[in-house]
Formats: sequence, C-alpha cells, structure tokens
Amino acid sequence: MIWLWIGLAVVVILVIAVIGIYNALVRLRVRVDEAWSDITVQLKRRADLIPNLIESVKGYATHEKEVFERVTEARSAIMSAAKEGPKAAAAAENQFEGALKSLFAVAEAYPQLRANENFLQLQAEITDTEDKVQASRRFYNGGVRDLNTKIQTFPTNVLAGMFGFKEREFFEVEDRAAVEEAPKVSF
Repeated sequence: MIWLWIGLAVVVILVIAVIGIYNALVRLRVRVDEAWSDITVQLKRRADLIPNLIESVKGYATHEKEVFERVTEARSAIMSAAKEGPKAAAAAENQFEGALKSLFAVAEAYPQLRANENFLQLQAEITDTEDKVQASRRFYNGGVRDLNTKIQTFPTNVLAGMFGFKEREFFEVEDRAAVEEAPKVSF
C-alpha cells in the first residue's frame, strides 16, 4: 500500500512540474508576442510622422525629389516588413534609417528650415519615437532570449517540443556598416 502512495505522489509531482513548465513557456511566449506588438506600434507611429516631416522639408528643398522618394519607399517597406517578422523588419529598418539620415542631411543645408518650429517639433517627435523603438527592440530581444533559453534547457526542451513551442528570432541589424555609414548627399 505504501508503494501505491509513493507512486501516486511521484505522478502528482510530475504533473505539477509539467504544468509549471508549460505555464512558464506560455508566459514567455506571450511576453515575446507583446514585445513584438510594441515594436510594430512604434514603427507605425514613426511611419505616420514621416509624411509630415517630408512635407515640411519639401517646401525648402524642392530639388531633392530622390531623397523624398527613398524615404517614402523605405516607410512603406518597413510597415510591410514588420508583418513578416524580425528578420524582414531589421532589413527594412536598415533601409529606413539610411533614408531618414539623408533627409536630415538635406535639412541641415537649409538654415531657415532648421529654425522652422514645425520641423523642429517633428524632428523631436521622431527622435523620441526612435528611442521608443530602441527600447521596444531591447525588450523584445530580452523576451526572446528568455524564451529561447527556456526552450533549450533540460527538461523544458523535451516538453517544449511536445507542446510545439518554437524558438524566436532576435531583432538584429544585419548590415552594421550600412547603419553606421553617414549618408551621402550632394547638391
């Protein structure tokens, strides 16, 4: 009879452990999904600010059509890439940051634009949004790190495979040189 109680206790302990591991994996997955949602919200906010910024610069720099087109294309690309996942979003992010740097470089050439209150406000809002995008990326990558670590460690890896939990991609900048390189603007 004692062996029956011991066996029952072992089964109960194993069931509780499986439930605990499963719930921990679900919490991490939800945290990563929430973090990805935060990134897409900030990318959308930034993309919504760009047309206003372009319009304020256009009045001063009408001959810079190519820069405006690149920024507009990059804006569209980043919004569609965010739906495809971190890898596509990171690639679009590289293109967008380069185009935005070019736009700000154009603005630097026009002192009256730099003094324009609307432009300054938009520039401040974009800078604030960039900070929020960076914070969202860090939060997302931290969640991905925690989830991936949990999925890879024993005994969680066995249960994660049984329950269909998959590792997630980090949000990484692929081409560091492209992001760090200063834009080339000629007049």
